[in-house]
Amino acid sequence: GHIVRNWKVRWFVLLQDKLLYYKIEGGKKEPSPKGRILLDGCTITCPCLEYENRPLLIKLKTKTNTDYFLECCSREERDSWALDITGAIHAGHPVQVQELHRMKNSFKLLDSISLHHIVDRMCDSSTGIKLTRNLEQGNRYKETFTGSALVDWLISSSFAVSRFEAVTLASMLLEENFIKPVGARSTEATRYSDLSEQFLDDSIALYMFAESSKKSISSKEELQFNISELSGTIVKQGFLVKQGHKRKNWKVRRFVLRADPAFLHYYDPTKEENKPVGGFSLRGCLVSALEDNGVPAGVKGNVQGNLFKIITKNDIHYYIQASSKAERAQWIEAIKPLT
Repeated sequence: GHIVRNWKVRWFVLLQDKLLYYKIEGGKKEPSPKGRILLDGCTITCPCLEYENRPLLIKLKTKTNTDYFLECCSREERDSWALDITGAIHAGHPVQVQELHRMKNSFKLLDSISLHHIVDRMCDSSTGIKLTRNLEQGNRYKETFTGSALVDWLISSSFAVSRFEAVTLASMLLEENFIKPVGARSTEATRYSDLSEQFLDDSIALYMFAESSKKSISSKEELQFNISELSGTIVKQGFLVKQGHKRKNWKVRRFVLRADPAFLHYYDPTKEENKPVGGFSLRGCLVSALEDNGVPAGVKGNVQGNLFKIITKNDIHYYIQASSKAERAQWIEAIKPLT
């Protein structure tokens, strides 16, 4: 409410340019709307974490700087309303609406990403993720947060623009032992699910910070690269998802393509030092796109599509996922002349 800051049940109807809300009497909405929110010039914030105990909020700010806080019944409903309201706000710009729907399940992380930085922000006493006591199956856990709360926080903190991206980031935090599962539900997911499904965007799956949120690497584990490999001109770089050789899991890696000499190196975005964790010469390599209507025998786990394969002259197969067919084509086009 605007005058008395209490919460009231209202029946909302989304039109092309406005959001109407009706009073409920006797279980039915009244014939005339109680009020309206004009969407022209509105900005929307979702998730909105201004109310700590209300994680299902959408915030609308009109062009006259009036704030509306709307609470939904579930995260799915909240995200559905937010997407449709955003579409109505940009109704006069169909390209933007199409881009919003594409972004909903797209894979595109920040160009420079550090999991250490994300964890530092998570631990911030004022703007970080809120740690609470949680109860699961009779067990009480201190200083935990739910999977969906972490996804909400990553989006609201601008580390991700969609739940798909945020789950990908949270999965990286889990895999790199920055956070750990607590309780039966989240623990079972890490044991029995594919790697891409081990983190749960769920309001009852519990997680907490790992005892050691920063992993140290001994000098014996560091790969040594010839300086000449890294001296070539950078032709292209960006984030791709690569399948591991041993565990066959998928990890986000920053790839750097160099020419003269022609090498493709990949870096772990969770490590602050700028050293590759792998790489190979492109001389004699074969690179090709893999069709999305079937998963090759060498590919394991959950595959989003846009796959391509590089086979080195030593017959080592690298399976890589791009965020779109266009990005896959760009990488293949850049690599081919260097083989």
